[in-house]
Amino acid sequence: MIYEYEGKNEKEAIEKAAQELGLEKDQFDVEILESQKATLFKKGYVKIRVHPVDSQDHVAPEFEGSVPNVTARAQNPSLVANPLPQDEFEQKIVDFVKTMISKMGYEVAVEVMFREEKKIGIKLTSENSPILIGRKGKNLDAMQLLTNVYASHLGKDDMRIILDSENYRIRREESLVRLAYVTADKVRQTRNSVLLELMNPYERRLIHTTLNDIPDIETKSEGDGLYKQVRVIYKGVR
Repeated sequence: MIYEYEGKNEKEAIEKAAQELGLEKDQFDVEILESQKATLFKKGYVKIRVHPVDSQDHVAPEFEGSVPNVTARAQNPSLVANPLPQDEFEQKIVDFVKTMISKMGYEVAVEVMFREEKKIGIKLTSENSPILIGRKGKNLDAMQLLTNVYASHLGKDDMRIILDSENYRIRREESLVRLAYVTADKVRQTRNSVLLELMNPYERRLIHTTLNDIPDIETKSEGDGLYKQVRVIYKGVR
């Protein structure tokens, strides 16, 4: 099921969703649909869509924070993982990913990139990394989805597996943040809205969050299905 909530800000909307659904905040994924900052004559609000995460829903997890807590990991060496599998579950995940890519016809080295509570990062090293990543990371996302489904079959519904290659996830995040600011400047200059490329829920949320504090700019998601577009709109300062 998918639910939508509104609040004065993202925090209030998420807290309202958690209270009404009776879930903890880490038990659902949040997609920002629309965001508007408060002005002198207008109240601010944020509209979100909530995707509860359970054994029947493997869509949202693979798109959530691709390489989460990057800054924290850099500041705390203890978060950097031993690249070798540390238990039977990790070994099965590594073997699954390696076999999947081998059957695609490519050689790859697979190792553990990081370990966090209920989340494991898997690093793929291959001469064919551009193919494994695919356009806008779609091949990587597809393999990540299959890996999370497999993890669920192993009885690890609450564990999320993140696949990355050549630091694509971090580079993509940085690229999207730059795109958000450049687009906001263009919209401010032309007073015309701009519709961005199709993005998955995590990427759209990154755009919404990046531009949320700019008072004369607002954003909203448009389209149907998993991949949607974000429209960046000039609203002026009233």
